[in-house]
Amino acid sequence: QVQLVESGGGLVQPGGSLRLSCAASGFTVDYYAIGWFRQAPGKEREGVLCISSDDAATYFADSVKGRFTISRDNVKNTVYLQMNSLKPEDTAVYHCALYGRSCSTGIGYWGQGTQVTVSS
Repeated sequence: QVQLVESGGGLVQPGGSLRLSCAASGFTVDYYAIGWFRQAPGKEREGVLCISSDDAATYFADSVKGRFTISRDNVKNTVYLQMNSLKPEDTAVYHCALYGRSCSTGIGYWGQGTQVTVSS
């Protein structure tokens, strides 16, 4: 059974950092593309970053370039979203999602999400 479980969210001050984890089960993360999305209150869900099966990163949001990075630990079967220099506008529920082999394929599964709040 495919499962994606996010963790690592919380309250952080502007300028701070968080690392979100997406722990996968039921498949191996090194064979698929995994993406991060976020949804702020009253706004549509937006793509943030995706890592393909060949470790290529695709940025969906220009606002996070230079601040967010995505990585994968195949031993732990987990994908990470490192978020630095956080801004209040980064506040959202962050979800990870399972694609096919690349970040341009369809999404088959979603995690339940983890809340990130950036506030002083």
